[in-house]
Amino acid sequence: MSDNAAAMASTSTSDPRNTSKMKSAATTLSGENQTLLADIRKAMVTMKEIGVSLEKQNKTQMVKELETEFVELLKAYEECANLSTAVESVGNMYRPSEQVTDFKKLIDNEMVKTKRRSSAPQVSQLLRQFKEAIWNVHNSGLPMPGEEQEDIVMTSTQNILLNNTCPLSGKPVTELSEPVRSMDCKHIYEKSVIMQYIRSKHGQPKCPMAACPKIIKADRVVCDPLLHIEIEESRAMNQRASKPNIIEDFTGDSENEGSE
Repeated sequence: MSDNAAAMASTSTSDPRNTSKMKSAATTLSGENQTLLADIRKAMVTMKEIGVSLEKQNKTQMVKELETEFVELLKAYEECANLSTAVESVGNMYRPSEQVTDFKKLIDNEMVKTKRRSSAPQVSQLLRQFKEAIWNVHNSGLPMPGEEQEDIVMTSTQNILLNNTCPLSGKPVTELSEPVRSMDCKHIYEKSVIMQYIRSKHGQPKCPMAACPKIIKADRVVCDPLLHIEIEESRAMNQRASKPNIIEDFTGDSENEGSE
């Protein structure tokens, strides 16, 4: 990571080769950040499992302390995600100049922009998933404090993935054999299908997702480190949602039996 950081911190010149060097360095840095993000998400899953285990043992204070640590980890996750986006954005917009480029200033500016449209909704959802898992240990099927019954249905069906199905194959993302994601618009596709789509367009094909204006490029459609983790999380959420608590009413049967 230090070599790529050094490349980004170097003096820019009018040499057009610097453009591709900068973009390559930014992409590598962003990729390394994606790996770190994946590791943080794995840690979150582990913390949630530990929290559920502690709640089952009624160790309330330890659960509260764990939640505090979980929130801190979420802050680090959001900051890392924003930095990854900012670095990649700087790499894409960089153009050589005779003057020395202040990359720190560029990245700081992009960080400000990124935070305005950042992963805050996803971060909030990850925190809610943690709290919900703890709450459901003793209160499954009941709304959490401050929520209405309708909120259970709404939040339980929320998905951490941008699209639930591949826009080309129609298959659920959780069932794709080789899922890949656009680094530009974040939509997910089956690899073989999206690559065939790109080849068939002979130009600059738009993302096949309805209303998405982004251009799809073969080298920008990848299986990033986070994708498989998020698909697994989405699959687990779908499984939980498909198993609602069913309370059967046997009153009518009892009355019928008594009248016979």
